[in-house]
Amino acid sequence: MKLRCLLIDDEPPALKVLAKYISSLNELEIVGQCRNAIEALSVLRQKTVDVIFLDIKMPRIIGTEFLKNLSHPPKVIFVTAYREHAVDGFELDAVDYLVKPVSFERFFKAITKLNRLTGREVPATTTNEAPNPAAFIYLKVDRDMKKFFVNEIEYIESWKDYVKIFLTGNRHFLVKRPISAIENILSDHKFIRVHRSYIVSLSKISGYNAFFLQIGKYEIPMGRLYKQSVMERLQNIE
Repeated sequence: MKLRCLLIDDEPPALKVLAKYISSLNELEIVGQCRNAIEALSVLRQKTVDVIFLDIKMPRIIGTEFLKNLSHPPKVIFVTAYREHAVDGFELDAVDYLVKPVSFERFFKAITKLNRLTGREVPATTTNEAPNPAAFIYLKVDRDMKKFFVNEIEYIESWKDYVKIFLTGNRHFLVKRPISAIENILSDHKFIRVHRSYIVSLSKISGYNAFFLQIGKYEIPMGRLYKQSVMERLQNIE
């Protein structure tokens, strides 16, 4: 039986990313998407929910207070932009606490933990997380759509409304797409956002310290807001 998921977040882009991640896992299904706690209460009265993906900073009722007021709450995974509420989240027996922007790898780790807590098997993805030499994406370069093989992409750098995509062999291309759009496109592959201006391929990282990632001869900075999730991911690479 699939785990029935309720998504609660007042930001539509955040709901969209979560919905995409959930749809890539065979044993998860979405039974509701809500913008606030009031809408969520209505769903909980009408449907069976196994796990809530819950934002904290929302209008009218914040996520932690909403959870405290549920008499028989389902499992909960907090998804928020605010790290300072992590202690509150775990005091409420949250399965996990995800800090936005959430990578697919970090989301998958939370679901693995959820499945272990509920005695289920580790989730099976409908997409292959391992680097696939045949995988590719199309992006517009100048006036033409260009094919990019995913395993050739080393890192992506934001240039205002554009991104510069750096490939193996010292090649690079300028693409008129915001970095957030590229992050979504690559979410099913082994890439991770490490800075507001950078996305990197995990397989291309040759070394790192507390401040930089080494990719070939380039040092890519780690942003303060991304550092914790990046370090966790690097330390858990199998």
